[in-house]
Amino acid sequence: MALPQEIPSGSRIVVRVIDGVDPTDHRTKFRDFVGHVRSWDGHTLELTRDAAANGSRPAQRVSIEADTIATIKPVPERPNPRP
Repeated sequence: MALPQEIPSGSRIVVRVIDGVDPTDHRTKFRDFVGHVRSWDGHTLELTRDAAANGSRPAQRVSIEADTIATIKPVPERPNPRP
């Protein structure tokens, strides 16, 4: 996949990264990160990963190397929860 030259800071995206090949079934495994872009220099994507919706994981700062990225897509903001 051709990666974009620019990604605006604050954009909410989903990034699918290649997580390696499973030794038992020999299939490529992927991991998804959903969050807001902090920075992108064409080599490293700095992302604030969203907290899990069920509260099982807090928000995290992650760095993703460009050579591990399979896809990048914009996604809408989460809807506000009802009171």
